[in-house]
Amino acid sequence: MTDEALKAEARAIHDRLLTIDTHIDTGTGFMTELLDPGRITHAQVDLPKMRIGGLDAGFFIVYTGQGLCDAEGYASARLAAEAKYSGISRMFRAYPKEIAHARTVKEVQEIHASGRLVGLIGMENAYPLGNSLADIPVWAARGVCYISITHFGHNQFGCSSNPNHGRGDSGDDTGLTAFGERLVTAMNDSGIMVDLSHVGRRTGLEALEASKAPVIASHSSANAVFKNSRNLDDEQLCAIRDRGGVAQMCAFRGYLGAADPAISSALAELRNRLGLISPSNALNTSPQQLEAFRRERAEIYSKHEDITVKHFVDHIDHAVKTIGIDYVGIASDFDGGGGIGGWDSVDESPNVTLELLRRGYDEADLEKLWGENIMRVMDEVQARASIHHSPT
Repeated sequence: MTDEALKAEARAIHDRLLTIDTHIDTGTGFMTELLDPGRITHAQVDLPKMRIGGLDAGFFIVYTGQGLCDAEGYASARLAAEAKYSGISRMFRAYPKEIAHARTVKEVQEIHASGRLVGLIGMENAYPLGNSLADIPVWAARGVCYISITHFGHNQFGCSSNPNHGRGDSGDDTGLTAFGERLVTAMNDSGIMVDLSHVGRRTGLEALEASKAPVIASHSSANAVFKNSRNLDDEQLCAIRDRGGVAQMCAFRGYLGAADPAISSALAELRNRLGLISPSNALNTSPQQLEAFRRERAEIYSKHEDITVKHFVDHIDHAVKTIGIDYVGIASDFDGGGGIGGWDSVDESPNVTLELLRRGYDEADLEKLWGENIMRVMDEVQARASIHHSPT
């Protein structure tokens, strides 16, 4: 088969699949005049680009950074979480003919069958819950399908894979706290998947032991392929499999391999020159500057050895060989730092399917990796829940 014929076959298969990305961040100003996902935007994910790339469904993320574990920190985090949730909800209300919110696997299937895109919600960092678990049922009723225990930095529930030493975090992972054990139980009871991405190794293994339902890693890759504290070692992968969960490999350059250091220095110079140091700078710059940034960034990557879809699929290969095709999935971490050569925005999603096809995966395998596995876990977690919620 010629390369062009293989590409055509890959696109045809990709379009037949129900494709789900388990981690799409929502940037600053999401669903405001600064960043309207109903239009083509500077973001890696918007609704038109989802259509172009044949991505049918995505978990949009209620993210909060880690702050101090005190009343002020908790209050600030809760406000940040509410703002993220409000932005995602506004997207569903603004574009009901284009995308609809799914809380269950049945709803995912029904919305997909209707021809609309599917939006799900995940929460990155349990920190905004504060010193009470009373809001767990609230977030479940709002349709949050998974919550990660930590982010960058330890919190009231356990230790992070990346402690914040500047804030006094110990380098040791002391494990899940007693409050963290109660968090896992509360999530089980409410049908929310426990997410181990960003969680310290010991903390994650203890959460696995504490959980009465399968758990996930929403966006982590394989430590055996590239050593990084954010990645999962083989023991962690096997533990997730043994409890019926799923590990979603993450297309984040820094977690997949060692890129040419000239890339980072050239990108830093480019951002500085164009005034794009932070996400807020990007929101306030002109379309012409953003286009110049995208064009020059592509030139930088083309001149140096980049991390590409091939590196990403190396991680998928390792995970599949280690724990089996039924326990591995796909995540981008788009608009949160994710993106690689060949899959740097959602419109390039068929390139992942193409590379997997080149490696010998068949359509049934691709169906599992692109969504069937995460839907199986979500369905089981919700079926085991002792508290069932009606949409609000």
